[in-house]
Amino acid sequence: METRPYIPWQLITDFMIDVFQAYGVPEEDARICTDVLLESDRRGIESHGCNRFKPIYLDRIKNGTLLPVTKIDIVKETPTTIVMDANNGMGMVASHKMMEMLIEKAKIYGMAGGTIFNSTHYGIAGYWTSMAEKAGMIGISGTNARPSVAPTFGVEPMMGTNPLTFTMPTDDPYPFNFDCATSIVQNGKIEFYQRMGKPTPAGLVVTKDGGTMTDSGEILKQMRAGNCALLPLGGLGEETGGYKGYGFTTIVEILSAALSGGPYMKALSGKDENGNNCMYHLGHFFFVINPEFFMGLDTFRETAGGICRGLRESEKAPGADHIYTPGEKAYLNWQERKDKGVPVGEAIQKEFIALRNECGLDYKFPFEE
Repeated sequence: METRPYIPWQLITDFMIDVFQAYGVPEEDARICTDVLLESDRRGIESHGCNRFKPIYLDRIKNGTLLPVTKIDIVKETPTTIVMDANNGMGMVASHKMMEMLIEKAKIYGMAGGTIFNSTHYGIAGYWTSMAEKAGMIGISGTNARPSVAPTFGVEPMMGTNPLTFTMPTDDPYPFNFDCATSIVQNGKIEFYQRMGKPTPAGLVVTKDGGTMTDSGEILKQMRAGNCALLPLGGLGEETGGYKGYGFTTIVEILSAALSGGPYMKALSGKDENGNNCMYHLGHFFFVINPEFFMGLDTFRETAGGICRGLRESEKAPGADHIYTPGEKAYLNWQERKDKGVPVGEAIQKEFIALRNECGLDYKFPFEE
């Protein structure tokens, strides 16, 4: 049962927009960024929601590794493709522009794809693929990230958690939405564990001697020092299929960097050769597919929905009362939270109060009463 206090959606939305603006983000861009972050909380993906507002975005604006004003340059465009330079601005702003353009192209030509380079953290990948789904299309996206994942049989952090995400229309009340990292766990989840004072489950991280760690704060510290790494989906070695996650992680790394001509792996650490903070220069890729150019949207929805219902209605394991399909838990989480707001722990409460005071804003949060 949830014991954390809730902040109403409108209150937290207005607050985050105002703070982003106080940090130099233009109003319309601030609205986009706030919506992306809070969409994570709507879906229950707290590792990428308001928990990351300060450390991933505001702190980076403050230390100069993220520019609050996003200058977007289209460096190459064809009827079905786009290559975009985000110029180290807000990755969420550039990605929003990219998806708007690709959706329009796919309406005309059936498919469209784009890449962004010189970008920054773009929030949950599922936000961008959902933009396609809301337009009646299939969305696919992925991004590289600062190196934190070791290759199979390795112990050195070489690639990011690199999500590979798909959203597809169905005739269910919610779309098929598969949005997850290609590592077992992502950095944001460990940051969330740390904020909640919880250990990280054993077997998700590998140390230089091949062991594991569970102290969440120490994992974050040692990972930044290169002394431990996250494991790809499937875990350690090949017996449990770790090579499969390793392969998917590598696919995302290649598509994110090679299609855009951007940097990759250790060049995305956010540190220069002297260990000083520098720009991240991340890369993202996006593909949009229009089912109307195949057998039609209605056919696609019906078939995709039928597959998902067939899975949910299949025989359950002993003790299990429900089989979920991707996107269902996010939908149910929104049904639970839509009238309540965002639950926030003590660490976030303190951050919000400090940000309000720093920015000179006139807000009172429910947890202060």
